[in-house]
Amino acid sequence: MNFNCVNNTGNTLEGFCVLKAVDTKQTAKGLPYLDMIITDAADELSAKFWDYRLETHGEFHPNDIVKLRGTISVYNGAEQFRVERIRLATEKDNVRMEELVPCAPMQPEAMLAELRAAAEGFTDAGLRSLVLAILEERQTELLYWPAAHRLHHAVRAGLLWHTLNVLRLAQAVAGLYDEINPDLLFAGAILHDIEKLAEFYVPPSGLATGYTVAGNLLGHLVAGAAYIDRKGRELQVAPETVLLLQHMLVSHHGDPEYGAAVRPMFLEAEILSELDMLDARINIFKSSLNSVQPGEFSGRVWSLDNRKLYKRTAPGCESENPIATQPC
Repeated sequence: MNFNCVNNTGNTLEGFCVLKAVDTKQTAKGLPYLDMIITDAADELSAKFWDYRLETHGEFHPNDIVKLRGTISVYNGAEQFRVERIRLATEKDNVRMEELVPCAPMQPEAMLAELRAAAEGFTDAGLRSLVLAILEERQTELLYWPAAHRLHHAVRAGLLWHTLNVLRLAQAVAGLYDEINPDLLFAGAILHDIEKLAEFYVPPSGLATGYTVAGNLLGHLVAGAAYIDRKGRELQVAPETVLLLQHMLVSHHGDPEYGAAVRPMFLEAEILSELDMLDARINIFKSSLNSVQPGEFSGRVWSLDNRKLYKRTAPGCESENPIATQPC
């Protein structure tokens, strides 16, 4: 763990990290201290701030981005960071979030620009105005929002990452079949998860901490359809166009068992549902196998029907004896 270090002198470390957990406790003498788990994009570490005073240092909460100074020691056989100074990070610090939390593999501004470019190319003026207006209205949150609390693309800017993947898949499929209405399919791909922006609590770190009241009571499918209806009326988009797009949103989970209000009832809705599931499952496979050695199995993954997943060897690394596969 490097804390996105700005200083490393002798045994002293100084830099930025995220508070994964923080609790105010008392020593045996009744003095307050902070008991923390600090983390960056690669690792996490236990930390203690023994000289904590609320009136001097202020309050700290999980997912706060902080600047720390202190030393690492070993306590009961495990490394622990002893904090000497702590403060909340500010905009002037220009913290590089990709070094503190897991992030999408592309810059969010570039992903958002690609979504906008696709919408600008629509021949359907109603869909073009609707999608561009929503991207403009929600751009601030889109630049850091995750796609999930714990499942697929649950990283900073993960929602844009997943959305762009689904759009690119849709663009590839649309080139194969004349029956597809590209504008409708692409609009559905761009907007299908838009109300995940209202479904989760997400601090500036870009990692969801839980579900909002609306997220629990409505979910992003129903809330998304209502949002599309409001914006469609505001922009005077043709009612049938709005209705088709709403259906794509409420049906894109495919089956009522997985939250869909109805099953897809026209071609573009069916394609969107399949592509959404494909990208989500590919991401779950990838994240579930990250810490698994080639030739071995993961634990059971409940989001994939409790399957164990096998990590095959990389191309060119296959063993002549598949029963005794060795890591490449």
